Amino acid sequence: MLSIENLEKDLKNGKLQSLYLLYGEELFLLESALKKIINLFGECIKGINYIRIDETNYQELISNIETPSFGYEKKIIVARNTGLFKKEGKRKNPELVKWKEKISTYIKEHIKMINSSIVLVFVEEEVDTKQELYTTIDKLGIVCKYDYQKPLQIAKRLKAICNGYKVSIDDASLKYFVECCGTNMQELINEIRKLIEYAGANGKIEKQDIDAMSIKKLESVIFDLTDALGKKQVALAIEVLKNLIYAKEPLQKILITLYNHFKRLYFVKLSLKYNKDIISTLNLKPNQTFLVNKYKMQAGYFKEKELQDILQNLRDLDYKSKIGMIDLQVGLETILCKYCS
Repeated sequence: MLSIENLEKDLKNGKLQSLYLLYGEELFLLESALKKIINLFGECIKGINYIRIDETNYQELISNIETPSFGYEKKIIVARNTGLFKKEGKRKNPELVKWKEKISTYIKEHIKMINSSIVLVFVEEEVDTKQELYTTIDKLGIVCKYDYQKPLQIAKRLKAICNGYKVSIDDASLKYFVECCGTNMQELINEIRKLIEYAGANGKIEKQDIDAMSIKKLESVIFDLTDALGKKQVALAIEVLKNLIYAKEPLQKILITLYNHFKRLYFVKLSLKYNKDIISTLNLKPNQTFLVNKYKMQAGYFKEKELQDILQNLRDLDYKSKIGMIDLQVGLETILCKYCS
């Protein structure tokens, strides 16, 4: 298996292989790699030297490999979400299992021909790494898994983009930017490009620029609201809530996000009490582990009983608002005032 960074390096240097399997959750980087592979291949004419395969026509893969790309030296085949790499029992889908084995055997027996005339790229969401087809591609081609990037990897990529435009950003501001805007690479790159334009060549992105220009994720704003709540700053807590409403965030979504946030704080409280691993307890992904310290800090603002009461009040508000007993915004403001008092 090749790392994301090494595959990117190979593609940047124009090194194009004949057989790829790209899969994983970080779709932005995966799609970027696929585009680079297609661009390196060169001119693509659909149906001639550019073939698309999916779950509806994966049985045509071998015949498409064997059909000449008339007028072109090579053919590129992109087989996306074919289902060939899913874990399937023979009883559940015997036809699919048969084709998995057939394609694996074909690739092994015709790898020289594939290397000389084909670029075959499998792009999958779900992959069973124990099956024969996966093993065949891992042995004869390139397999790259696109896991969500860790905070340090994200920061490195964003800093490289800033450097490319001669714009500087210090580590503290970069960390704050990720905390505010989340860890989705596509959204982060959109937001950092906006800040780069604002700073200009030889400029610097500051914390206040991020506050002024960036679109904060709802989860990040909920952290701000909870900070105000924990510090008993009622006016600030109400202001954060009203800013969310002004930004047209649905009240029901705010309620659900606030409830889930306090549930996590309650779980953190219990994890600290019983010496449990917080990352496992909250089921945090690698790109979310930087939140552990923030959760621990905010859990420290509240007693265990207070967190239980807040969760119960939010559940009661959900019920009462749905049967028309109370306005949702008024109910949220009442809860914030209660726990700031």
